[in-house]
Amino acid sequence: MKKPRITGGWGAVALALLLGPGLAQAHAGLPETSNVTLRRGHPEDFFVGATFGAVISRDSGQTWRWVCPDAMGYGGWRPESFVWREQGELLAATGNALLRSKDGACSWSAHPGFKDTWVTGLAVHPTDDAVLYAATGRSTAAKNGLFRSDDGGETWRALPLQREGILFSSVRVSTAAPTTLYVSGSDAARMYLFRSDDAGETWEEAPQVFPALVRPFDFVVTATDPVDALGVWARVSAQGATHILHSTDGGRTFTDRSGSGIDDVFVNMDVSADGGTAWVSTYNSFFRSRAGGAFDKLTLPTGNACVTRVGEVIYGCGSPWLHDWSLARSHDEGTTWEPLFSLEDIQGSHQCPAGTPVRELCPSRWPQLAETIGAPLYPDGIPDAGASDAGTSPVDAGGVPPGDAGTSPDGDGPRTPPKSGCAAAPANALLPLLFLLPLWRRGRRREDSRP
Repeated sequence: MKKPRITGGWGAVALALLLGPGLAQAHAGLPETSNVTLRRGHPEDFFVGATFGAVISRDSGQTWRWVCPDAMGYGGWRPESFVWREQGELLAATGNALLRSKDGACSWSAHPGFKDTWVTGLAVHPTDDAVLYAATGRSTAAKNGLFRSDDGGETWRALPLQREGILFSSVRVSTAAPTTLYVSGSDAARMYLFRSDDAGETWEEAPQVFPALVRPFDFVVTATDPVDALGVWARVSAQGATHILHSTDGGRTFTDRSGSGIDDVFVNMDVSADGGTAWVSTYNSFFRSRAGGAFDKLTLPTGNACVTRVGEVIYGCGSPWLHDWSLARSHDEGTTWEPLFSLEDIQGSHQCPAGTPVRELCPSRWPQLAETIGAPLYPDGIPDAGASDAGTSPVDAGGVPPGDAGTSPDGDGPRTPPKSGCAAAPANALLPLLFLLPLWRRGRRREDSRP
């Protein structure tokens, strides 16, 4: 029986030696998980974004299957998070397109309403998941703004927050007062936080100035306080460090809660139900702040961390090359972790009906990924057909209507990937590691099988 190990060891040392100091900081380009979403009202359903597409489970994590990026059609920018509505629809903003799947991740399409702009932020109402907000930020020469949908993302209308020359980067809906919205943005000279207390009809503009920081940039609103509508979190970068900011006056002023900053690339953050605890994940580490105190680095997760709170449980991504799991959960605010799955547990491509992009594209790509991550090629002993014998979507007994065939995002083509971080790692530098990864996974499977 497999015994989950949750501490780093020789794998971390080998990774650092193979990649070197610069690339070890950017190992998120390797096969790893990057975000996790649970379907609203269905805690048995998991959708995990990854550097190689996504992984889905419909049975509380007993089985996991792969959704290949080709079938999702998101181009060079993968989603940082997803929204999984209770009725089954999946949505994600990629920084370019707004992607949708109406049939449980089998078919994907780019929403045509945003073909002339870039969707940089997506947020959902805390109690009514038919209400969604999207922020855009194509270029400073275009008009960008905030848009609202009241039908689960099918149609969108522009809200009064529309500006030329401003790139909007993120939107958050207050969980304490859902009519309160926060939007971050920037132009060539300044960074802004916009707040609305009437669901987006009127807005207060608060330019952000950080005199204690040298050349700050990339100001993004990241979370809201669950009990205080005027409580909001954001982050800003300066001289290679990430600064975690907290406001209790609706974003007019911020306090730097990270001291001299976190020397790593920010992934995401979340806040406890009472607002007293906050977690921050980065490419390499996991941090926690309690009762207004400083952010302390926790032992786990390490490597490509992410954090999502659902009720009293927090879920975290981890690098399987460092501590042998890819997703875990914690019932004690991140002190200890229960592994849920590792990459070698993926059992082939997602089961989808014939004619869907996942069925048509993913099975033929599975053998190469399986070899890389050390997963069994055909865990059931038969070739992966990628679909159930019935030929119907396994999403909902009630029958969610199938979506459009997956297409690549419209517009001016894929945005250029960032010049820093894991995307900047030279491909030839990763070849020795990619060659050894399957051997590491096979070795761990043999060890786990010992009595």
